[in-house]
Amino acid sequence: MAEKVVPTRDSFGRLQDGTEISRFTFKNKSDVTVRIINYGGIITDILVPDKNGKVVDINLGFDDIKGYEARHPYFGAICGRVANRIAGGTFSLDGKEYQLPVNNGPNHLHGGVKGFDKVVWDARADGDTLVLRYVSPEGEEQYPGELTTEVRYRLTNENELSIDYTATTTKATPINLTNHAYLNLAGQGYPNLEDHVIWIDAFTYTPLDENSIPTGTIAPVAGTAYDLRTPTRLGDRLKNVNNGKGYDTNFCVGGQLGKLTRVASLEHPPSGRKMEVFTTEPGLQCYTGCNMKPEVFGKGGVEYRKLASVCLETQHYANSVNQPNFPSTILRPGQTYRHTTVYKFGLVS
Repeated sequence: MAEKVVPTRDSFGRLQDGTEISRFTFKNKSDVTVRIINYGGIITDILVPDKNGKVVDINLGFDDIKGYEARHPYFGAICGRVANRIAGGTFSLDGKEYQLPVNNGPNHLHGGVKGFDKVVWDARADGDTLVLRYVSPEGEEQYPGELTTEVRYRLTNENELSIDYTATTTKATPINLTNHAYLNLAGQGYPNLEDHVIWIDAFTYTPLDENSIPTGTIAPVAGTAYDLRTPTRLGDRLKNVNNGKGYDTNFCVGGQLGKLTRVASLEHPPSGRKMEVFTTEPGLQCYTGCNMKPEVFGKGGVEYRKLASVCLETQHYANSVNQPNFPSTILRPGQTYRHTTVYKFGLVS
């Protein structure tokens, strides 16, 4: 039987209201280290060796809880109850209209003003698994139903970071959970993505309107800057995407919904680091930090820049609740929401 990687627990400081935040650390035989806090379920650190054995942190974030409690662009956080955008913050469900808070121009983004990224999760270590649990009361951010969510993090000695999400509800509600880790395989704070090579196994994507909402069309990637079916150097591609702003794009990935499938990879040949993405979800939001605000200073005081990190967020498509031709995000009483994602770290062969 494979030896398990058991997390340890310590304090990550206190919120302004005095609540103590716990940090859980996984470290495996290969010196891959992952740290997670129970505020927002945030992945604070991912340390991975390069081809010469040098270990660096590839995950953007902050050195202390103060940075995360202040407004930040969802570094490493669980996003919910509905990740990504809902147009106008409105939807109709079972004949009733709902108006959610708008917090991203005219849209509702990542669960609203106080999404799952800004709550304290109940946390416990269960053997080799960190179990986070949060009960979102009915009416929180104007969503229907009480939603009980569990997120389970594990790190294996095969360098696989797995995230398992489950949820149940007392009333029909939309749900779309993801993790919003920002990565740079050269090391967090590295000023660009130029030498990264990306591959996304998607034949189609969802084009956006002027408010970053899918038009409802599912379009082929062939002949566009969104065709990443062959490994593509980001330095050669980003300047040609969205007028040089880079990707904030949902790719339609995966085979059979609910079946764990390899959907993407990210490589950094100079360091030799590589990450593969496996998911049960139908969508992968590739985001290259185009909306990063100026003067965001992270770990070690490094300024984080636009187009210097990439998020590969496994999820359902944005605004699915208003698009009947998209895979459904509605969860009903008696059903269980399930979503598994695995990030596998390694070296370029």
